[in-house]
Amino acid sequence: MNKLIRLLPLIVCLALGGVLYQGLFLNPQELPSALVGKKLPDFELSTLKNAGETVNAGDLKGKVKLLNVWATWCPSCRYEHPYLLEIAKSDRVAVFGLNYKDERGPANQWLQQLGDPYVFSIFDQQGTLGLDLGVYGAPETFVIDGDGVIRKRFAGVIDARVWQSEFLPLIEQIEAEQQGS
Repeated sequence: MNKLIRLLPLIVCLALGGVLYQGLFLNPQELPSALVGKKLPDFELSTLKNAGETVNAGDLKGKVKLLNVWATWCPSCRYEHPYLLEIAKSDRVAVFGLNYKDERGPANQWLQQLGDPYVFSIFDQQGTLGLDLGVYGAPETFVIDGDGVIRKRFAGVIDARVWQSEFLPLIEQIEAEQQGS
């Protein structure tokens, strides 16, 4: 019994080391989401450009789309913005924005200066839709299929490498599913 008590700190240390070692192989951009495979939560918020124009989940129906969570206070959003402009030029996906916990004036000015890749941007000043989506911060991007079902959640910057490895295969899969039905 006395030997067991002496070995207990070593056993605890080894167990903790094993758990921490396992964490080295996790992808920090792979955030679990209870919403993957479920419909986009219903909401009614104004657009960024027009406080009097409200939109809801039904306005995001149609083809495959990206819902990009962004804000002017987010330096990574500025970095990924040129690539979103490139994605928006193609007709493959529609890009919608979710302006998260931001101010309307500076956000509109930001889009005027840097270009606007979004079909429209939802103004979520209080973060209610972001909370419903489980947003941790910006940027985050959701892939939503033609039926309004969230198929992927990605936390981090989209660039050419990420687009090719994380998004394009899923978009091709969704397009193949839509053609098959």
